[in-house]
Amino acid sequence: MIPVDKQVLYQYIDACELVKETEEEIRRIKKQRKRIEQDIVKGSMNDFPYAAKNFHVQGLAYTVIKDPRSLEVQEKILEERKAAAEAIKLQVEAWLVTIPPRMQRIIRYKIFDGLTWAQVATRMGRKATEASVKMEYQRFMDAA
Repeated sequence: MIPVDKQVLYQYIDACELVKETEEEIRRIKKQRKRIEQDIVKGSMNDFPYAAKNFHVQGLAYTVIKDPRSLEVQEKILEERKAAAEAIKLQVEAWLVTIPPRMQRIIRYKIFDGLTWAQVATRMGRKATEASVKMEYQRFMDAA
């Protein structure tokens, strides 16, 4: 069984939310970077017969941000933050599959869903009481 600290277990919920929030920020930055300005410029050839030509010009608009590299730095930082949060998620999920199914359910109900011990006992069924489920959880975590 993979050892998991209780604090990491409680951080799982925050890690899940942090991944979602970070992905949204990354999308926002990419949207800023991908704003393309386009225009058509008229000109003529340098040599005779001086034929008129239209030139299509496009480029990224950085009107909001003075330094375009700052977007790249922000995006890199966000990617690192997302990777760290995903590592916590994976650590907890890998640990969860190694423990008994009953304890998986108790942990999911109590920690991830935030239910009270009475609600956990009701969901567990089989004549489980608030005190028995709480004691089972505490014994398991003390042993882990």
